[in-house]
Amino acid sequence: MLLPYKINWRWEWLGIFITIITLVSSVYFYQNFPETVPIHWNIYGQPNDWSGKKFAAFFFPGLILILYFMMIVLPTFDPMKQRYQEFSKTYQIIRIALVLFMSKLYFLTSLNALGYEIPINKVVPFGAGLLFIILGNLLPKVKKNWFVGIRTPWTLSDEDVWDKTHKLGGKIFMVCGFLMILGVFFNPKIYAGLFTIIIFLTLFFTFGYSWWLWQKK
Repeated sequence: MLLPYKINWRWEWLGIFITIITLVSSVYFYQNFPETVPIHWNIYGQPNDWSGKKFAAFFFPGLILILYFMMIVLPTFDPMKQRYQEFSKTYQIIRIALVLFMSKLYFLTSLNALGYEIPINKVVPFGAGLLFIILGNLLPKVKKNWFVGIRTPWTLSDEDVWDKTHKLGGKIFMVCGFLMILGVFFNPKIYAGLFTIIIFLTLFFTFGYSWWLWQKK
């Protein structure tokens, strides 16, 4: 399949390697998991939902593999696929960052299920904050397309609206990422409220700003 963007294989192998390690590790976890495995935790880091060990071991690695493959091939079906060539390096970093984040979640929750005392309610939000900061740095470099970025009816209809929205969106993502990291040190109830506010403000300002710019034009 001919991709509409360049791949730097020196870095792409990192994403492939992480994906393979996750898939191989799933066999180990399946063999060592108890019959019932925690798959969700409350704001205090206490398990509140469980599944069988087969689902816990294999579902997330399979999901990572599918999403990684989709992120590689989806641009081929994008009506604006020629634009990916303009931010191919940025798109590659986004792919690898998402794979690393999802794999990290899988390994941390799996090790927790094996009895290792990992504060899930701390490390997961911390990792999410780092991901937001990385994405915030990358968003202004993403060019108009149908699959990546802040895709609203208004950003997709105007190049200038797209660029300005992503510049502001990048700053908002970075601020939200820092707040997520700082929130780890707060009381869990306070952090839960803070996290909800962060997500709401991110959606409100990015969507609202793109609409406002479009209205002005």
